[in-house]
Amino acid sequence: MSRTVPAGSGSNTAVCACCRLGALGLAAAKRKIRLPAETAIDAEVDLGMTGDAYHLQACLNISLPGLDADVARGLIDEAHQTCPYSKATRGNIAVELKLA
Repeated sequence: MSRTVPAGSGSNTAVCACCRLGALGLAAAKRKIRLPAETAIDAEVDLGMTGDAYHLQACLNISLPGLDADVARGLIDEAHQTCPYSKATRGNIAVELKLA
């Protein structure tokens, strides 16, 4: 499965969303589930502060319209474990996964 990041975006949020979308596709394929055509991921990366230190934090709003909420949550959780971007940033960036 290949995904195209919008031209000129080049941001970590675009990479994060694109990578996660690919991981969702793989998780769905393993379960023989077809992702809805309207599947969407809105990624927000913010700069936070703890004490006097800055840190990154991310919120991913994932829309899987038409899928049962438990099935969708299972796909999201599996994708979070297998996504290369998630693996690379695990323990370094706080990530909130929301089913939209």
